[in-house]
Amino acid sequence: MSEQERDYDEFRVIEDLAGWRRTHHNNELTAADMDREVCLMGWVQFRRDHGGLIFLDLRDREGMTQVVFNPEDNATVHERAHAIRPEYVVAVKGRVRPRPEGMANPNMITGEIEIEVTDYKLLNTSETPPFPIEDRVEVAENLRLKYRFLDLRRPSLARNFILRNKAAQSVRRYLDALGFLEVETPVLTKSTPEGARDFLVPSRVNQGEFYALPQSPQLFKQMLMVAGMDRYFQIVKCFRDEDLRADRQPEFTQIDIEMSFVDEALIQDMAEGMVRTLFRETIGVNLPDPFPRMTFADAMRDYGVDKPDLRFELKHIDITDVFKESGFKVFASSELVKVMVVPGGAELSRKEIDEYTKFVEIYGSKGLAWIKVKEDGEWQSPIVKFFSEAEIATLRERSGCKPGDILFFQAGPADVANAALGNLRCELGKRFNLIREGEFKPVWITDFPLLEWDPDEKRFVARHHPFTSARPEQMQVLKEDPGQAIARAYDIVMNGFEVGGGSIRIHTEEQQEAMFAALGIGKEEAEEKFGFLMNALRYGAPPHGGIAFGLDRLIMILTGSKSIRDVIAFPKTQKATCLLTEAPSEVPNKQLRELGIRLREKKKEE
Repeated sequence: MSEQERDYDEFRVIEDLAGWRRTHHNNELTAADMDREVCLMGWVQFRRDHGGLIFLDLRDREGMTQVVFNPEDNATVHERAHAIRPEYVVAVKGRVRPRPEGMANPNMITGEIEIEVTDYKLLNTSETPPFPIEDRVEVAENLRLKYRFLDLRRPSLARNFILRNKAAQSVRRYLDALGFLEVETPVLTKSTPEGARDFLVPSRVNQGEFYALPQSPQLFKQMLMVAGMDRYFQIVKCFRDEDLRADRQPEFTQIDIEMSFVDEALIQDMAEGMVRTLFRETIGVNLPDPFPRMTFADAMRDYGVDKPDLRFELKHIDITDVFKESGFKVFASSELVKVMVVPGGAELSRKEIDEYTKFVEIYGSKGLAWIKVKEDGEWQSPIVKFFSEAEIATLRERSGCKPGDILFFQAGPADVANAALGNLRCELGKRFNLIREGEFKPVWITDFPLLEWDPDEKRFVARHHPFTSARPEQMQVLKEDPGQAIARAYDIVMNGFEVGGGSIRIHTEEQQEAMFAALGIGKEEAEEKFGFLMNALRYGAPPHGGIAFGLDRLIMILTGSKSIRDVIAFPKTQKATCLLTEAPSEVPNKQLRELGIRLREKKKEE
């Protein structure tokens, strides 16, 4: 403790707020409030001592206001103010006055004024924080998450959660005006593992049996349609025990919606209107009306992924036919061969190309072929020598490449080639500053395959979920050639993220049984896992469908955040741990015995 701190230790007396009432938040006062008597409260952002005057920047979730202690106004209050330090919690009373000439701050809403303090209360002291409570300071994310209650004081994060609240209220107003009912569905439910892994919750009362935390309210919202609720929505927590990425969390929030007596067009019109309203009311952006449409097949052909970022070009070109009879066996024997031309990409160094080669390996690719087009038009590449003159001529014509460009190739199984080149496209969009930041490019992706083959399970699995309907005319296709069936499903994609997805649901017992059969789920297994749903379908289920939006992803896009963790108050790490509470954690054996659970002994580390 310094000498000055010892001198003023007597003033560090924590007071209560009896008789004091806050009149304004710290972003509200302007030149229009001159001479007003006010009371402000918050945390001390900065403290400056200027020749007798003590200046504080007082911060709350809304913003900051400068307050000043002047010994000529009140010597006692000024003397006590020497005890104040950053992050102390204080309340001040005073008069609004203009800042001295030349001292206005145009970057602050309150930058023209300051508060001349007449009295203050010290509400709490603070230890020195482990990092500055400022946006301009880079702090390791693990430290931020350990002290999340301090991290959330930073203005940028506070703004994220103010906007998140605004977004939730916008959604509620929009759906309420359209006659939707907000209905809560159970959090403890039955495990139906037909997608990601469930989080299981042991039952103490029924030992040996488990609840599951819901991956979505899918089955309950369908049964609400059977119940005649007609239009349902819920802003709901969902849980998936899956590997995490920047846009994934084990617990996340959905805007969940279901409607009866509808087709795809009605649901899409409602969903588009909601998203347009949300963007307009939160950040003042007008999205296109209507959103463009793109089929799944077109998205895969042109971009290699079903969630393309349309803020920049770089389309893929299918050249499988060009190399069918080629002497270059790597291309000739591949299911799919695609090329992507990057304008100006010839400037890439060999080291950078090697790094991109490692990048595509993440998606199962065995390499990254390339051709640089030199300024004199010559092609530079280790693979050109394997091409015939006819192949080179056709490739040059198809690709439209120019001097200074680079061509990147992927060849192999279609899913691998598409994923590798599609994700490489996004990396190159960042590298060459092709992405038009500040733009929002929504698109509907439609006509998805209903099923996809799982080579590990050696059976078909549902691309969306097993309650999605095939097109009416394709029920026979579902029975005879399941892989060719097209789903009545649709996703909203924005800036490379899937922000919402839905479908028209199966609403008859016969169709649901046909779907289960295509998935290799027999009648007994279907009854065991989904008997409650099958029973509901026997009692006059109306045609229905819906959509669910990832609220966290929407807020991430609205705020321009790089990670979904910046828009969730208390997120988990990529290892699904909470650094703040140190969850998950071990529990006493007594609790386990009450649940009828005994753990295997942990392997002793060498």
